[in-house]
Amino acid sequence: MTPAARIAAAIEILDRHLAGSPAEQALTGWARGHRFAGSGDRAAIRDHVFDALRCKRSFGALGGAVDLPTGRALMIGALRDAAIAPETLFTGEGHAPGPLTATEACLPAAELPCNVAIDCPDWLAPVLEDSLGDAFVPVMRLLRQRAPVTLRVNLSRTSRVEAQAALAAEGIAALPHPLAETALQVTENPQKLRACAPYLDGRVELQDSASQAVVAMLPLTGAKRVLDYCAGGGGKTLAMAARAPADYVAHDIAPQRMRDLPERARRAGIRVDLADPARVAALAPYDLVLLDVPCSGSGSWRRAPEAKWALTPARLAELRQIQAHILDETHAFVAPGGVLAYVTCSMLGVENGDQVATFLQRTPGWHCLEQRSFTPLEGGDGFFCALLTRVPA
Repeated sequence: MTPAARIAAAIEILDRHLAGSPAEQALTGWARGHRFAGSGDRAAIRDHVFDALRCKRSFGALGGAVDLPTGRALMIGALRDAAIAPETLFTGEGHAPGPLTATEACLPAAELPCNVAIDCPDWLAPVLEDSLGDAFVPVMRLLRQRAPVTLRVNLSRTSRVEAQAALAAEGIAALPHPLAETALQVTENPQKLRACAPYLDGRVELQDSASQAVVAMLPLTGAKRVLDYCAGGGGKTLAMAARAPADYVAHDIAPQRMRDLPERARRAGIRVDLADPARVAALAPYDLVLLDVPCSGSGSWRRAPEAKWALTPARLAELRQIQAHILDETHAFVAPGGVLAYVTCSMLGVENGDQVATFLQRTPGWHCLEQRSFTPLEGGDGFFCALLTRVPA
């Protein structure tokens, strides 16, 4: 496919998404209907689509459609943002998009407003600015870019240096990441990862560096039984198990999210007990309970840009209620002297420090040992972690 044909395909997929289809579903549907497209074409089209979703406000404005962007406007804006004249690709020749209209050919008359330029929803800007302070604009600018590809080295199987060499032998370049001793950032050929030996035999796993840094904060030494209560795919369960031996229990309100965890655990040489709600309670107490709670996902908007535009004040309020309920439901699972680790992939203070403070206010006998926020400026996703324990009697 030509570069212009790829843009035309991205326009079609974006229009499907803007009409209500999830982006992944729109991409899959297009690929099934266009089996002639090679893997390189599909990857390039996917990049166009997700770049446009990260930058939907600014690309829409640059394409002449501020309020109701279309796929066509988003791709015109994407080209202008990259300092490429859209008329060089919007020619109507072959499979290229049709030529620009007179309206589309006109550049925006003035500099974009700040929230548009940094691709931030207006209603969220005050909340994010209150949470991030001077880092607000730099962080939002960074969220317009693709996230790095980061690996977690399974230290129970190999060292970071050995993993780096094994990857290099398969043509995958990676460098140590400063956020965690287990982290390697892939700098060349990430598309080869899922077929390479270090991945297939469990020496490395895909995991964000800040997520790994959160796991490094957890007091696992001496823990005998550990619960990952909102396990999802189980990335943090596996990361904890690779750091310290214990009986690991994983639970999720939607058990299908954990469907790949047994195979991933087998590959990594780790045993994990998948438990339903009744068994989770029966196995208590736990020395450590990890709550990676449902949240806005604002720290991972580079990876899931749809979530930025789908979040509403009502949904944020609902998430805060869910977070409070999980804290109230699970703190009784913690053994005396144990730790409740409250974690989000959010950068919003209302989901992080505020949530911890209100829990401590309504739950006598608990206090915070440590809390830390991570932002993409440190090289990973945005995360928050607070370690909570009972005050000794």
